[in-house]
Amino acid sequence: MNFKSLTIFILLSFSTAVCSLLKATAAACDAESLPDRRNLRSDQITVLINGYYESRIPLLQSIAATYAASPIVHAVLILWGNPSTSSKTLTQLAQNLTTGPISVIRQSSNSLNSRFLPHKSIQTGAVLICDDDVEIDISSLEFAFRVWGRNPERLVGFFVRSHDLDLSRREWIYTVHQDKYSIVLTKLMILKMEYLFEYTCGGGAAMADMRRVVDRERNCEDILMNFMVADMSNAGPILVAAQRIRDWGDPRNDYDENERLGLGERFSEVGLSNRKGEHRKRRGRCITEFHRRLGRMPLRYSYGKLVNSVGEQALCRKGGKLVPCDHNVL
Repeated sequence: MNFKSLTIFILLSFSTAVCSLLKATAAACDAESLPDRRNLRSDQITVLINGYYESRIPLLQSIAATYAASPIVHAVLILWGNPSTSSKTLTQLAQNLTTGPISVIRQSSNSLNSRFLPHKSIQTGAVLICDDDVEIDISSLEFAFRVWGRNPERLVGFFVRSHDLDLSRREWIYTVHQDKYSIVLTKLMILKMEYLFEYTCGGGAAMADMRRVVDRERNCEDILMNFMVADMSNAGPILVAAQRIRDWGDPRNDYDENERLGLGERFSEVGLSNRKGEHRKRRGRCITEFHRRLGRMPLRYSYGKLVNSVGEQALCRKGGKLVPCDHNVL
């Protein structure tokens, strides 16, 4: 295939994906098909897991089953965004998911904007957006859900980043600060269901333009959600601490353990964030583009982290080892 043919093929594929997304968006934005928000359950949460890489299916199955076993989870929807995956593979995946209310939905488009489609099957006021390579203990999820219940207008999550201004270049950058944050990542993000509708269907021409930036960059859907929520709530996100959480997509994972679990030695190399330098530049460009199109900077800094319990900081000797003093019965 020569360069001209390849270019035409890419353009046709992109046009097909755009058309599919437009159809899915139109269906999702049909107000008559949406559940009455007054009837949304407040005591449970719906989990939306983004699935794409077939190499992650064994881990995805385990994560989905863990969520489904929690009493606070009403349903688990696996949103499969890889158009190349065969129907046979997805059927097999669905057949293997026998624990609790788990469904596999093949997305009509591989657009990252599809992560936030307000699916008609969502019957809860809260939604957990998460990746297929992040594991968390259920007690920490339940704690985060309680935190969200007291702050339903804000985003709640476990992984955060920051925006900042490069004065020399007069542009926004995507970074990490040790003492503040302004962006919750979709690795694990809790938000109210109405925000899915606002992201997909609201915001007028400016929001539609920013969604096109997400499609062009194949990135930054989480940043755009943070922009939108901060603009609507005039508040920053909330970071919560987990007792146990593991990001299998982090390249710092031990390859030997990946192989032992059947995940493959290059399991952690397939994610976008592994190309850190270019990844951060692209996300900085997104922040700059969103700011320009919106005409204001809505992101708000938050400070601190909420923890489930406060234990003593002092160490005491127990059984020949130093342990937190509150582990001793005094």
